[in-house]
Amino acid sequence: MRYMLIMQVEREAAAQAAEMDMAEMFAVMGAYNDELQKAGVFLAAEGLTDPAEGFRVDFTTTPPAVTDGPFAETREFFNGYWMLEVASREEAVHWARKCPLGPGSALEVRRVHDLADFDLPGDEWIEKEQEWRAANT
Repeated sequence: MRYMLIMQVEREAAAQAAEMDMAEMFAVMGAYNDELQKAGVFLAAEGLTDPAEGFRVDFTTTPPAVTDGPFAETREFFNGYWMLEVASREEAVHWARKCPLGPGSALEVRRVHDLADFDLPGDEWIEKEQEWRAANT
């Protein structure tokens, strides 16, 4: 099973993190990533840029409306993620609890759908997805 650990951070906590020693921050996160690697559950991890560099696409209108960040109404935002492959939900909980985040941060943990979750035998798009995945692994 694959799980995504999505880091959410409050604006105030993000501002404090920006003032941290970057070498220290990389050392702490690097040690966590190294532990995930050694356990064989690490698939990917990335940090995201500040919301001021982002944009939102709203599909309630035609054409979809694009709004540049930052988003003043947002109290917290996504700051990064990890992709893990684990044997169970309990193992995902274990690794999420070990993440070295502090006050003002949270992880939203979601299982990533597997193609087997969809009961669509012979569906051409499921078959194409399987081919794409095989070609990119």
